[in-house]
Amino acid sequence: MLHDKRIILGVSGGIAAYKAVELLRLLTKAGADVHVIMTRSAQEFITPLSFQTLSANAVHTELFNLIAEREIGHISLADRADLFLIAPATANCIGKIASGIADDMLSTTVMATRAPVLIAPAMNVNMYTNPIYRANERKLRRLGYLFAAPEKGALACGWEGEGKLAAPETIFEAALSALTARDLAGRTIMVTAGPTREEIDPVRYISNHSSGKMGYAIARAAARRGARVILVSGPVNIPAPPGVELVAVSSAEEMRRAVMGRVGKCDAVIKAAAVADYRPLERTASKVKKKAGELTLHLTRNADILAELGSLEKHPFLVGFAAETDNLEAYAAGKLKEKNLDMIVANDVSQSDAGFNVETNRALLLFRDGRRLECPLMSKEELANVILDQLCAGMGNGALPHK
Repeated sequence: MLHDKRIILGVSGGIAAYKAVELLRLLTKAGADVHVIMTRSAQEFITPLSFQTLSANAVHTELFNLIAEREIGHISLADRADLFLIAPATANCIGKIASGIADDMLSTTVMATRAPVLIAPAMNVNMYTNPIYRANERKLRRLGYLFAAPEKGALACGWEGEGKLAAPETIFEAALSALTARDLAGRTIMVTAGPTREEIDPVRYISNHSSGKMGYAIARAAARRGARVILVSGPVNIPAPPGVELVAVSSAEEMRRAVMGRVGKCDAVIKAAAVADYRPLERTASKVKKKAGELTLHLTRNADILAELGSLEKHPFLVGFAAETDNLEAYAAGKLKEKNLDMIVANDVSQSDAGFNVETNRALLLFRDGRRLECPLMSKEELANVILDQLCAGMGNGALPHK
């Protein structure tokens, strides 16, 4: 995801400096070329060797250390950066940047860069709520600096409250967003994901094999591209992507109510959830006891949420999914027309490397105007962006009204 991206990781002197090592690992694993700058205070908490080993680059600690004979270190790093990330950023570090003070390698390089700057604060709760610090952060935000907000929790100083460095995964996601074109800014996109559960009794339910991975990948990618994302999710074992509004549901009827109650706010709806077609006609209040012989369940149809969306007089851009085991294109084309969709993503879930519970997918995209796009095997993250690229193309053609 970060192949060919050069990131400067600034580490200032806080107890959370050790977490920057995990952040560095995430960045390099994603393909980034990371160059670390450490303040003198940061070196009191962790040694440069840890960062040098993981980044495979020399760690910069001194302002007047030349990289090459004619190359001034802080200017060279500043010029080559795609993103400048400071984690942890202390109140002192943020105050110096806000005041234009450039007296060490980190602050001087920040002053010299034209790359986006992402700051992850970490400090005592009283420092974080101090009006002087708050004014410094507001000033930097007005100037276009980006922030990965700290979390609430137990702090190393013994206090409880805001000021705890955001999780490395959260900062990593913010870094990806900072490096992603914001072509969905101003749009509201609803994504449905995961399976539904239709209860038989308090113990048993009917469900399917959906893991939610495709829907969550779409929600994550849309948030990175600047959209306001509403994620309506059935029961899954995936953490909600940062920055999305999660609406947790269980049954198909709960999902229908959640979707129909929010569709009026949306520019697009992407229905990636595997919604159960049927539910038990009756849900018993107590556990059905095991008996000899067969057990007969009487099932009734669930509402078709996608068809209900397509039947609205004015509906947002609609993307459906078709999970099939045979006749993929024919069934998907029929669903596209029958449910009045703008686009459908068809998956052959009989393949072991695509569909449910795997990290990869291959798909056939069909469009209202008759176009088709075959997507070979790729990660679900990559397919999510292909789907969103087509969504943006629809916006450019005027197919998606801006609300």
